[in-house]
Amino acid sequence: MCNLYRMDEKDIRLFRDWEDLALPPILAPFDQQMYPKGKGLVLRIEGHAPVWDVMPWGVPITLPGKRPGTSVKKHVTNVRNLESPFWKATLQDPTRRCLVPFTQFAEPAPGKDAATGRPAQYWFNVPAQPVAAFAGLWRPSESGNVFAFLTCEPNPLVAPLHPKAMPVILHPTDYKRWLSGENAQSLVAPFPSQLMALVQH
Repeated sequence: MCNLYRMDEKDIRLFRDWEDLALPPILAPFDQQMYPKGKGLVLRIEGHAPVWDVMPWGVPITLPGKRPGTSVKKHVTNVRNLESPFWKATLQDPTRRCLVPFTQFAEPAPGKDAATGRPAQYWFNVPAQPVAAFAGLWRPSESGNVFAFLTCEPNPLVAPLHPKAMPVILHPTDYKRWLSGENAQSLVAPFPSQLMALVQH
């Protein structure tokens, strides 16, 4: 699971929105090194116009506990099961889709990072897009708006290192369709390996 990514604030000016429209200013700080429950930057549509928003990463879902009559709350960061009624209804509503800009994303690597002592990571980026975007979904919750992004089968670059999944990365030409178009589920596919790079491991 991708539970770590970066969005460098100094690079957000390079983010190319759809149709080359001028984006509104970012009004709230966001976390540049993003872990679950961190404050992430998203771009969504409000009243037919693009708006920046900052939301916690992870949609809270209450699930039955192991013992009868108990429940557990899980914060979902990666969405894979689009046949679930919960996510299917969200995906079908264009006002609940968003772009999640990123500069790099990580997948777990074996062992520990020698410099930090934390779990090691493989880092990937899209060289031709200094800031790329995941296909995201957002929902209101008791504590405010929250978001997650979609995952899919890994491409040939990611699969040998993380065979379970990779984030759904959108081509810039598909941003408008993801945010406001029909049949958005057809965009849920692995990003081409030749357009990505392994930048750190």
